[in-house]
Amino acid sequence: MPSLYEDLSFRGLLHQETAGIRAVLDGPPVAAYHGIDPTADSLHIGNLYGVCTLKRFQDHGHHPIALAGGGTGLIGDPGGRDDERPLLSAEQHAANLAGIEAQLERLLAVEAGPGGRGQVMLIDNADWLVGCRLVDFLREVGKHFSVNQMIQKESVRSRIERPDVGISYTEFSYMLLQAYDFLHLYDHFGCRVQFGGSDQWGNITAGIELIRRVRRGEAHGFTWPLLVSSEGKKYGKSVGAAIWLDARRTPPFQLYQHFVRVGDSEVGPMLRLLTFLAHEEIEALDAATSQHPARREAQRALASEVCRLVHGEAETKRAERASGALYSEEIATLDERLLLEVVAEAPSSSISRAELDGAGADLAGLLAATGLSPSRGAARTAVEQGGAYVNNVRRQGPKARVTRDDLLHDRYVLLRRGRRDYHLLRVE
Repeated sequence: MPSLYEDLSFRGLLHQETAGIRAVLDGPPVAAYHGIDPTADSLHIGNLYGVCTLKRFQDHGHHPIALAGGGTGLIGDPGGRDDERPLLSAEQHAANLAGIEAQLERLLAVEAGPGGRGQVMLIDNADWLVGCRLVDFLREVGKHFSVNQMIQKESVRSRIERPDVGISYTEFSYMLLQAYDFLHLYDHFGCRVQFGGSDQWGNITAGIELIRRVRRGEAHGFTWPLLVSSEGKKYGKSVGAAIWLDARRTPPFQLYQHFVRVGDSEVGPMLRLLTFLAHEEIEALDAATSQHPARREAQRALASEVCRLVHGEAETKRAERASGALYSEEIATLDERLLLEVVAEAPSSSISRAELDGAGADLAGLLAATGLSPSRGAARTAVEQGGAYVNNVRRQGPKARVTRDDLLHDRYVLLRRGRRDYHLLRVE
């Protein structure tokens, strides 16, 4: 079994690291923390880096700490953003905190306090930040940081250099709060390591410096590369269509399909960062992607592993089955909830039940009416050439019809033209 440092290195998690950290990671059990601010009531896939890394520490016998930012979340981290975060109400913040704590408890073997070997602790920094006296904080923490030093941090400098945006004193102070978190965890739990995305490097090193100055202690940190969108934006809830870990926001099938669709250049890094597959298994999947990219073996493995971690075995099996049915006649065998998850991204419209009575409705006419074909003539051509499907069953010929016998769950008909153009008819 590789050491923790070797595993983190193989998986590309050591983008930035402090000198001497290898001896700490591969030495006796140590407490290490990762913080997550409750800016929404659910975690998203960008948070999975941290969750998986906590589990890797746990698997190697260390003492991981999941720090819920009940205090820092009231302020807002400027890292990874081009503008100021909106301040949440106390009620919304509390609801968000409850939501992510419940998810962390499910994803990790969590204890409320100091645990045994490999146990994860879930701690809320509101416990020491919310009641902190401002004058005491400035004397204990603020005096150790110069403004010159703080404005050199990337998360601050990038905002200051944009006069149209700027940065408030509130968010400017975030670095001091996170540094104080590290000091508090160092004092009370012997925490010597902090890790996070590369946008947190300035905050992490600020905490390390504070511990050195105030306690003459040694602490360490490392970061991983940010998960970014195709536009280079931080991949989270504020960029594009967020992929949530809450099944009510992003159903398991949609989570599964997201990872099935990742590109060949992305799948290798994601297998390393978001799964617990052995190094040899990942390298074999790398080879499969290189030799037989059309089979998408690595993407399917990635989708299954992430879905299993987030939603469990039963929902993963459902998602795998639904994925196999997406382009096959088996779509008619899916239960109603899973069917609607499969076609959630397809446009839909309504049709009266009476239109399907008797001989039924003309398929070409439906293709044109739903926009699957640009005109009735193009629709007739698609039907005659075998490019039209009803519930993934090819319908061909000038007399192709849709009748009540085609209804799924007595209320849906799925039309398809070609390989990927779908439309869901909801029968009123």
